[in-house]
Amino acid sequence: MPDATLSNTSLGRLAWLWLTVLIVVVDQASKYYFENALSLYQQIIVIPDYFSWTLAYNTGAAFSFLADGAGWQRWLFALIAVVVSAVLVVWLKRLGRDDTWLAIALALVLGGALGNLYDRVVLGHVIDFILVHWQNRWYFPAFNVADSAITVGAIMLALDMFKSKKTGETVND
Repeated sequence: MPDATLSNTSLGRLAWLWLTVLIVVVDQASKYYFENALSLYQQIIVIPDYFSWTLAYNTGAAFSFLADGAGWQRWLFALIAVVVSAVLVVWLKRLGRDDTWLAIALALVLGGALGNLYDRVVLGHVIDFILVHWQNRWYFPAFNVADSAITVGAIMLALDMFKSKKTGETVND
């Protein structure tokens, strides 16, 4: 009978890929729901002056960067997402047993990258539906569950980096 500890060690922190899958499933399910529930740019106010649901298509990257390109950006961003995803999987596999915080961060970023990659390759655009705003004066660009996972994961990575510098330990101890 195989030792569970041994198999967990040989997999590194790939066991955290369940979180990646969960992010992709929730992201795609929410995008499917809002694409079928709303028409393009329709807004449903959830919290007046602060939070709404909307439907927007983003052909660019974060904050619609390069959205006005002639279509080449779709494949550039898809290629970047594939390369980053491969790097994250290798990084996850190499993590030690005590690197749970870092494993969660990487799994979140990976899930977000794969969720948006699917949209970009299959649909040609990323579906956004979360709109945060302050009255009618300031609107943060619309985003989605995948974007949120990437952001939370990136913040966790930054915190891990600062913790490592402060304590003098390396990130992968």
